[in-house]
Amino acid sequence: MKLDYLGGTDFLIEQGEDFYHMNSDTELLGRFINLKKKHEFLEIGCNTGAILLYASRFQPKRIVGVDLFAEVLSLTQKNLERYQVQVDLHACKVQEFQHEPFDVIACNPPYFHTTNSKLINENMYKRAGRHETYLSLEDLFDSVKRLLKSNGSFYLVHRASRINEILKKGQMVGMLPVRMQLAYDHKGGVAKTILLEFKFTTNHECMIQDAIYLDDHDTFPK
Repeated sequence: MKLDYLGGTDFLIEQGEDFYHMNSDTELLGRFINLKKKHEFLEIGCNTGAILLYASRFQPKRIVGVDLFAEVLSLTQKNLERYQVQVDLHACKVQEFQHEPFDVIACNPPYFHTTNSKLINENMYKRAGRHETYLSLEDLFDSVKRLLKSNGSFYLVHRASRINEILKKGQMVGMLPVRMQLAYDHKGGVAKTILLEFKFTTNHECMIQDAIYLDDHDTFPK
């Protein structure tokens, strides 16, 4: 059994050979989210539990994860039990998930919406993690609108190049970003990743945090 380190934490996680594996975006989102002990937290597409473990550092009132695959969630449960973290896991599409609204929702969604079947991964776990086959941006924001409290926060990591589409989908459900951070491979390059905290509002300033450079961990949030 191979265990991988969650950057910025003391956690180790088992990922499974065929499952979608965490990457730098996972760590960026895990360091970006913010919770309070009174909060109930939901991750959409929790995979093997990396973001759930990041969330557990805040000791929130409740931690819930939704993922498509029951076999993935078996490993998620194992990863969280290793650190005595209590979690409620649900194997279903988030579009079909029913629950009272949460204080905080986070998601590292599939980034690619190609319709070219030759470019879509044949591995069903990796396909679900990378391609919008099961979860489009529109479906994601519609689900967040239904599952987030009116004063709650939605944390999202995505491709920076899709910022216009992301903001448009957010506005369609009455949400605007209140906090934003960009990540670059290195100084002098173009932004690769965008981190966003959304809230339900029609008029709110957005705080732009210092840039992150993936080749310099000193720039990562603590």
